[in-house]
Amino acid sequence: MELPWLISISRQNHEEKVLVIAEDYATLYKVNEKWPGHAVLIPPALDPQAAHKFGSQGFFNLTSRRPQHLLNILELGYNVMYNDVDMVWLQDPFQYLQGSHDAYFMDDMIAIKPLNHSHGLPPLSRGGVTYVCSCMIFLRSTDGAKLLMKTWVEEIQAQPWNNTQAKKPHDQPAFNRALHKTANQVDVYLLPQSAFPSGGLYFKNETWVNETKGKHVIVHNNYIIGYERKMKRFQDFNLWLVDDHALESPLGILK
Repeated sequence: MELPWLISISRQNHEEKVLVIAEDYATLYKVNEKWPGHAVLIPPALDPQAAHKFGSQGFFNLTSRRPQHLLNILELGYNVMYNDVDMVWLQDPFQYLQGSHDAYFMDDMIAIKPLNHSHGLPPLSRGGVTYVCSCMIFLRSTDGAKLLMKTWVEEIQAQPWNNTQAKKPHDQPAFNRALHKTANQVDVYLLPQSAFPSGGLYFKNETWVNETKGKHVIVHNNYIIGYERKMKRFQDFNLWLVDDHALESPLGILK
C-alpha cells in the first residue's frame, strides 16, 4: 500500500523529505538499495509477518513504537510529519499547517462538520472519548510536542497486551488520552475536515465529496480492513496510482 502514498508525495515534490522507519531488516535493505539514505531501523527489529493483521498483537507491537520514533526525531531538533501509508496526497498539505502550534492532526469521525468548524481539541463524547486519528500527525520540535509524545508512550505502556476482544489495546485511543491529559500544556490544531477527511466520510458519502470538491488534500483509506480491499477501493476511486504512475515513485516498480 506504500506505493500510491509515495507516488502522491512525489507528485507534490516532497519525496526528498521522506524517511522510512523500517521495522525489519528486509525492508531496510530494500528501500536503501533502491533509494539510498531514506530508510533507518531502530532496534530491535520486529517479525514482519506478525504485524500484517489489524488488531493482532504483532500489529499493536508495530504501531506502539510510533510515538517513541517521533520523539527521537523531535529530540534531534527536527519538525516531523507522520503518515499511515494507506493515504494519498491530492494537494500539498504543508499549506494547511498554519501558525506555530505544537501538534496538528485530523479527525477520524464520519459525522459532517461545518466548513468553519473549531480547530481546537474535540470535546469528549458522552462515552468519555474523542476520535482524533493517529494516522496523520505533524509535530514541531517544541517542548509541547515532546511532552505529548512522552505522554503517548506512557499511555501505551500502561495498557499491556491482552488477547481478549474487549481489552485489546490500540495506540490510537492512547493518543487521544495523551491529548486530553496534556490539553493545558500542548498547543494543538485540528485540521479542516474538508481537506483531511476520514475514509468513512470520503468513500461513503458521495454528496459530501461533491460539495467539497477541490478541497481534499489527504485521503485516508481507512474504515476498511485488508490490503486487497483497500487496493480495490483506491482503484474504484481512481486513487490507485501504481498502474499509471509507478515510475514517479523514488522506489520505482517493486517486484
